[in-house]
Amino acid sequence: MTIYFYSTREQYGCFSNFSFHGFELDGLYWPTSEHYFQAQKFLGTPHVEQIRLVKMPKDAARMGRERTRPLRQDWEQVKDDIMRQAVLSKFQTHRDIRDILLSTGDEEIVENSPIDFYWGCGSDGSGKNMLGKILMEVRDILRHIQSTDADNSTVK
Repeated sequence: MTIYFYSTREQYGCFSNFSFHGFELDGLYWPTSEHYFQAQKFLGTPHVEQIRLVKMPKDAARMGRERTRPLRQDWEQVKDDIMRQAVLSKFQTHRDIRDILLSTGDEEIVENSPIDFYWGCGSDGSGKNMLGKILMEVRDILRHIQSTDADNSTVK
């Protein structure tokens, strides 16, 4: 059974980058993975801190999409890895949502965004679903960490 998510108010809403599950990364606290992701577009500029400090993830998203800000040259090459780092940090930090992600087993996870054909599935389902793919990768990483920890605890 495919698991769909989009709104933070629905089941699996914690999978959304807008969910308020903050984490520390790069020596700073980020209120959401959306804040972190959008800010990284402007690494080395004051825009990073401006985005980090806004209250709502929708505002961070809006600021990150403003083309009046100087988008880093390598953005297209690094954006997937940046998203992966943010999502992994979020789920490593919060046991409750880590357990939810792990409870999905091997099911496909899809961001059911009608407007995003890169991170989500798009209105017709033909999108790349990169956020869903990253969540499934993170699930595998967390599973591996969990089994390694279990193996280490049984070694005397």
